[in-house]
Amino acid sequence: MIHKQVLSRPEEIKEAIPLSGGRELPLTRPLVMGILNVTPDSFSDGGEFLELEKAAAHALRMEKDGADIIDVGGESSRPGSEPIPEDIELDRVLPVIDAIRAESQIPISIDTYKASVAQAAIEVGADIVNDISALRFDDKMTEVVATNKVPVVLMHMLGTPQNMQQNPTYKNCLSEIQEFFLERIEFCHENGIDKSKLILDPGVGFGKRLSDNLEILTHLEIYKNFSLPLLIGLSRKSFINNLHPRHAPAEARIGGSVAGAILAIQKGANIIRVHDVAETVEAIKVWEALRTTK
Repeated sequence: MIHKQVLSRPEEIKEAIPLSGGRELPLTRPLVMGILNVTPDSFSDGGEFLELEKAAAHALRMEKDGADIIDVGGESSRPGSEPIPEDIELDRVLPVIDAIRAESQIPISIDTYKASVAQAAIEVGADIVNDISALRFDDKMTEVVATNKVPVVLMHMLGTPQNMQQNPTYKNCLSEIQEFFLERIEFCHENGIDKSKLILDPGVGFGKRLSDNLEILTHLEIYKNFSLPLLIGLSRKSFINNLHPRHAPAEARIGGSVAGAILAIQKGANIIRVHDVAETVEAIKVWEALRTTK
């Protein structure tokens, strides 16, 4: 059961995510978060955007294609990936964020669980912290989020990227994620992070079996009980290949990615984290037109 104190009355549900400088991210339409991995080993585009100029250009291209947010990550969280030193992560992400910010005011999220990386990224222009650990891996991250008053993505994951796909098991996947969100929301409240700054992500592919991923996406609407924005990241993930096996690289999974994105939106997702921005934006435009045509 969800404790009543973490639920919002209808009049309290916000229509935007507040950012610094008086900016907002609207919640009246689906938002697209474009993925920018500046890593050598991410599961799909590892090594593609290691050069600063290529990374910045890709970010601006995603903005032109319709991205609402650019999500910059300097450490792979694919299954089996190993942590990297914070100085290497800083060297990867800070110049990219700085370069994007020099050309655009598009909201930027920093995909990290390290407090030092998040703080430095915020100082050069990041607006959101996207933490796969939901503030659990670094004790100082909570203070960084609270002090800077930035939105934070709280993602569910069993274990760590190193072991999360080693036989993950649940008695009830949906309810266990629900209880996890409940605990994390209460933790944030107790530590000075306003509820208006929270975004929930059930963590498709992070410590999940195929059946778990499908169950999450099919019943995503149950997490709307928290009256918080929902982020879904399923772009190019391996469960798509499990459903439609073929000998092709991850970047070929566009059809499955877009289909999953539209279903997630129908089920209540507010933000879709994707590699293929143009294709996803086009699909959303068609879906919106069909949905509103009488």
